[in-house]
Amino acid sequence: MTTRNLHGTDWSAMVLAGAERLSRNAELINALNVFPVPDGDTGTNMNLTMSAGVAELKNKPAEEVGRAAEVLSKGLLMGARGNSGVILSQLFRGFAQSVAGQRELGVPGFAAALQQGVDTAYKAVVKPVEGTILTVAREAARHGLAHSRKTEDLIEWMSEVHAKAAETLARTPDMLPVLKQVGVVDSGGQGLVFIYEGFVHYLTTAWAGGAGAAGYPASAPVFAAPAPVPPSASAAAAAAAAASVPARAAAQSKLATESIWFPYDMEFFIRRPSAHAPFPEAAFRKALERDGDSIILIADGDIVKVHVHSRRPGDVLNAALAYGELTNFHILNMQDQHRDLLRPEQAPRVNAPYTEEAEALGFEAASGIPPVTEGYAGESAAPAEEAHPLAHEMAPFGVVAVSVGEGNAELFRSLGVDIVISGGQSMNPSTEDLMQAIQSLAAEHIFVLPNNPNILLAAKQAQELADRPVTVVPTRSIPQGMAAMLAFQEEQTPAYNADRMEKAIQRVLSGSVTQAVRDTVMDGVEIRGGQHIGILDKKIVAAADTVIGAARALLEEMMSAGDETVMVLGGADADEADTRDLLGWLAERYPDAEVESHAGGQPLYPYLILVEQ
Repeated sequence: MTTRNLHGTDWSAMVLAGAERLSRNAELINALNVFPVPDGDTGTNMNLTMSAGVAELKNKPAEEVGRAAEVLSKGLLMGARGNSGVILSQLFRGFAQSVAGQRELGVPGFAAALQQGVDTAYKAVVKPVEGTILTVAREAARHGLAHSRKTEDLIEWMSEVHAKAAETLARTPDMLPVLKQVGVVDSGGQGLVFIYEGFVHYLTTAWAGGAGAAGYPASAPVFAAPAPVPPSASAAAAAAAAASVPARAAAQSKLATESIWFPYDMEFFIRRPSAHAPFPEAAFRKALERDGDSIILIADGDIVKVHVHSRRPGDVLNAALAYGELTNFHILNMQDQHRDLLRPEQAPRVNAPYTEEAEALGFEAASGIPPVTEGYAGESAAPAEEAHPLAHEMAPFGVVAVSVGEGNAELFRSLGVDIVISGGQSMNPSTEDLMQAIQSLAAEHIFVLPNNPNILLAAKQAQELADRPVTVVPTRSIPQGMAAMLAFQEEQTPAYNADRMEKAIQRVLSGSVTQAVRDTVMDGVEIRGGQHIGILDKKIVAAADTVIGAARALLEEMMSAGDETVMVLGGADADEADTRDLLGWLAERYPDAEVESHAGGQPLYPYLILVEQ
């Protein structure tokens, strides 16, 4: 029996073990799709969120549990991505509030903190749904409170909490019909079970004097549902990516030196005058993006750390000089580095240890390989794609929108959006991404259009943290976001615009066409894997063997009077001939409708459709 308490360093190590367990299984969690389209990113979002919190813990170690929990909570909050990530950050936010000021933690305090975490998370979700991560967290916390009156042994108690979480996870298909239809458990709940499993493993090994928490037993994941979805091919790819360093050298040998488009790897510091205005990070980032990539800007008081890959290092330095003195230059020619790596006599350089510096910059940045950006079509959830520099006079309004596809971004800009953050279904921007966009605008009142239900919570957290009034317009799709912007009137008050934009999104129907990834029956529609499906708001209304067949069936569901306004946004995979056929069919079938078409460029969805009634 182990009755001693956890100190801050013990608690932090336990959290790191939970984060590692989650990270190892992120792709397995992604595979738990409850929708027959390739939008499963729960594991990615939870992993990115936990990684942000763990990074903060490593940077600011603490002996006291209260301080360690506070540090973790801040990191999670700022790095939260997607609904699952935001909920996870809220679970630990409530936990941190409960243990504030405590030096160590025993069973009663741990149990109370888990419960406060659940309470905090439920308050953050407008419409909690049973059969999700919230349910798993709630039932585990309730059991933890009850069992805390029976034991003071942390290992026994945490094992009980984990077992209850796994048991509840197994029952999520009985609570949420869509899970039972597809034959999986809740993905967010599975992620939380993995975290708790990491906690138990640390407590029973390293903390109890065992072998340590570095390696996990080769046991099957805690998939508790019948016939879970098997690991995807990407899980095998992830395992291969974790192979030895020489394997990375083999990857480098497949890359032509000339394909390194931005050959100069630059790092330096800008020392800024102490009395200077706040650093205009968005404007400087935009300047660097004109001829560079792999941009990292870290502003800390009077010092700004800059990392960029560029073709014109002189232009980078000249642009930076406008903001202060430059120090600690470090410039490498990555094409030279790559040529060196291909020489057999340079092999020891490839086999060098994988250092913290390499991990911090990403292996590609440290070794000279151009980075592969997560997401689709070369896009990621990057903050401040476009920003206005600070002005002497504040504009009355500023608008931030989340979108995917360069064509859609251009449309939003033409409608008056100031900053378009790249992100969406498969790569949700974090609270920090949204905060940076808000803070970069010289405007008195900011409107935020999330344009995706998975981004609403992060947007609302950014709203709470912002230093000025922010209105989050609850847009759940790109078409809804465009309808809201069409209703925006800059000469009116914030309250008037908020009401007008919300009414506008209620008047539009939002449709999408995509491809199913498995056989299933949803909303009474029988679907075969590979078919194209038409989705009206959240409901699948059609399935067809061709993308045009699905689009036509969807439009027939959306058009009632026949004289509506229709906007068709073609995706990255939309065929021009198909689009012409669709528009021709629309003109013939609905001659009184007002139709416009644009190349949106969004991935996964060949067509997004807006119908204004």
